[in-house]
Amino acid sequence: MFGETTAYSGFSVDDLDAARDFYGDVLGLRVEETGGPEGMRMLNLVLPGGARVFVYPKENHTPATFTILNFEVDDIDRAVDELVGRGVTFQRYPGFEADEKGVVRDGHGPAVAWFTDPAGNIIAVLSTG
Repeated sequence: MFGETTAYSGFSVDDLDAARDFYGDVLGLRVEETGGPEGMRMLNLVLPGGARVFVYPKENHTPATFTILNFEVDDIDRAVDELVGRGVTFQRYPGFEADEKGVVRDGHGPAVAWFTDPAGNIIAVLSTG
């Protein structure tokens, strides 16, 4: 039934303008602003390959406690350095041994580093190499 329909994911933020700036200017994604019911502003993040992620404002937003987006990169060190240069701070979580850059390289999967958007939602960058 759903194998032939379009689907997309979504998440909330507490400041739509901050989200638009972060996802567009810091991460370099194409961001489209749309209107919704009763003049509600919303965003669509256009990911490489054309997939879309719906971003909507929510007054009582609570940041996701899980990773909402994963970005695969060939060179995680370069990606982390570029993001740090754009003001991104990498997170460290208990139980995950991270290096000085905040990258976890435990040998049980790809190297990964986590950061948050302005609303506190968790995003990961993972090495494909």
